[in-house]
Amino acid sequence: MENDRDQSAEHFLRLIQKSRRGKFKIYIGMSAGVGKTYRMLQEAHALLRGGIDVKIGYVETHNRAETQALIAGLPMIPRRKVFYKGRELEEMDLQTILNGHPELVIVDELAHTNIPGSKNEKRWQDVLDILDAGINVVSAVNIQHIESLYDEVHDITGIEVAERVPDRVLQAADEVVNIDLPADELIMRLKEGKIYDPAKVETALRNFFQAEKILQLRELALKEVVTAVERKVETTLPVTTQFRHERLMASISSNHLVARRLIRKTARLAAYYQARWFVLYVQTPAEDPNRIKLDVQRHLINNLKLATELGAEVIRVKNTSIFNALVEECEKRKITTVCIGKPHFNLLQVILRTNAFNRLLTMLSESDIDLVILS
Repeated sequence: MENDRDQSAEHFLRLIQKSRRGKFKIYIGMSAGVGKTYRMLQEAHALLRGGIDVKIGYVETHNRAETQALIAGLPMIPRRKVFYKGRELEEMDLQTILNGHPELVIVDELAHTNIPGSKNEKRWQDVLDILDAGINVVSAVNIQHIESLYDEVHDITGIEVAERVPDRVLQAADEVVNIDLPADELIMRLKEGKIYDPAKVETALRNFFQAEKILQLRELALKEVVTAVERKVETTLPVTTQFRHERLMASISSNHLVARRLIRKTARLAAYYQARWFVLYVQTPAEDPNRIKLDVQRHLINNLKLATELGAEVIRVKNTSIFNALVEECEKRKITTVCIGKPHFNLLQVILRTNAFNRLLTMLSESDIDLVILS
């Protein structure tokens, strides 16, 4: 009974905090040049005409004439000037935004990394501070900067995207809007010099701006918005039927490449189901810190950090049997779905491990737990 009261009070507290928080809108696109910043500035003008106190916190026009023209007439918060490595650089002035407390602020380049010495390392962290202060935010990001899509984007483009935004930031948005453009139209804009300087066009056409790559990124962007809409429907419409509350668990090893993919894919599933999720690492005697290499330990720590950033609760246990530890943790935390990586065993390993794997399947089936094997 007391636990029910605590949960009720906690739920009410979340409602109060949510009502005090600013509204958050994100424009998302498949690549640079689709018109995200342009659309944000159009919206800023419309809101200003409607009597809303709108300020530009940070906008990057990339010297695009049509985007630059929309800056005129919009109140702008001066950028903070910072000297770094002998150069004067400009950053969004977070403190001035918080002090001025406008109704709404436009913040471009959500994945941007701030200059060292700033309050926050990333701009998306600045945006969360602004929202917590009760200020509404309209921002923009490209699909390749979403953390859980890193592997898919890398497979499509061959590019390692360094600046990434945790999925929980998109999940915190009240509205996610896709800015879409056909691939041939985007390529035409590039050739006309509307995206990059003419000197960069040929290089862009040979690399990122190829029709097949753009189409695949376009699909990812559309899927992301569909997921956001479904999430909005599920959280705002009244529940009329009882359904199972999903709780996912990813079981990872010290194999850092498999683990990173597994973490990101489980994060996607958890976002889709609006589910609480966990990442389990079982330290067997063979993986004692004194027995595994330092680089393996470093990769493991980084993967567990990634899981935390993506919203998982990390569990580290010691056990001689990974399977037994997995079943114990599933029972303890009422897990509904277990996610594991596709095993890459040779024939001898398959023969040796078949019994253990069959035991796992038997225990999971008796507990009504789903097993998902992710490639």
